[in-house]
Amino acid sequence: MWKSGVTALLAAVVISPVMAQVDEFDQGMGTMWEVLWHQSGTPTRLVRWEQEMKVRVFGVNLATHKQHTLQALRDVAFEAGIKIVDVSDRPDAAQVANVSVEIVPDSMLEENQPCVTYLNFQTETKIDSAAVQLRNRDAWRCAYHEAMHVMGVRGHPAGKTVLSYFPTKVDGLLPLDKVMLRGWYSQRMRGGMTPFEVLPVLADELVNSMPDKEKAMASRDRFFRNTVDQMQAFADGNGDVPTIVKRSGKSTSEGVRFGRMEMSYFLGIAYLEGVSVPQDSNQAVRWLQRAANLGSRTAAARLGAATAR
Repeated sequence: MWKSGVTALLAAVVISPVMAQVDEFDQGMGTMWEVLWHQSGTPTRLVRWEQEMKVRVFGVNLATHKQHTLQALRDVAFEAGIKIVDVSDRPDAAQVANVSVEIVPDSMLEENQPCVTYLNFQTETKIDSAAVQLRNRDAWRCAYHEAMHVMGVRGHPAGKTVLSYFPTKVDGLLPLDKVMLRGWYSQRMRGGMTPFEVLPVLADELVNSMPDKEKAMASRDRFFRNTVDQMQAFADGNGDVPTIVKRSGKSTSEGVRFGRMEMSYFLGIAYLEGVSVPQDSNQAVRWLQRAANLGSRTAAARLGAATAR
């Protein structure tokens, strides 16, 4: 009796489509929140391309890696709606390219960092150029991971995405990657948006991908509340960065300190504008003041607007 009862219960849990969707949605939301964090322990603003991408692929063993690398960039650019042009064979490629991808010898780069992307921007709003290095023996598995970074998605979350350090797929985009890119480059987004401004747009894209949107929206609202509570504790100096950020082994005390200041500012803007949280001028002033006290000049400048409301 006990065995059959447990078996029936487990079967019900396994096949329940509602529970499966809620679990999948919560995991997706967690992944999209984690992607908004730099490995140093600092939450980031949204940056993205506002111009076409002129790509130059060069370096060693191009016959093996060039087309796969270009396909990864074309796939992410397609989801984002950004035009991409291969300028590799032009004599002036080094001068005209704003995305440079170098396949480097196996002796280059650190053993624990076989691929790397550098985003260049004058302000944390739009990407001016990007430079990528892929180690020869790792270039194939790194291509889609680094292509996501090229698009401005900087984090290394734990979920079902090629951005994970432990992806389930490396030779193409996963469904959640496509959701993130569509949200990241939607018309509702603008460069420089804070994580609390970005998260609702990403969440709406994820909701739209779910069969039971009502259940997904309820899960979304619960996630917002829990995340805000956790981030208020973090900004106050009591909470911590996301677990995956700590697991990366690259967070620093300075990064976390700066992250607390930034999160205080982000909370102030969230309450000021009523994004991810109900609008509350008192809370806005509280968090902007805390950020200003921690050294944020941007927060100090926004305090006037908050107190004037």
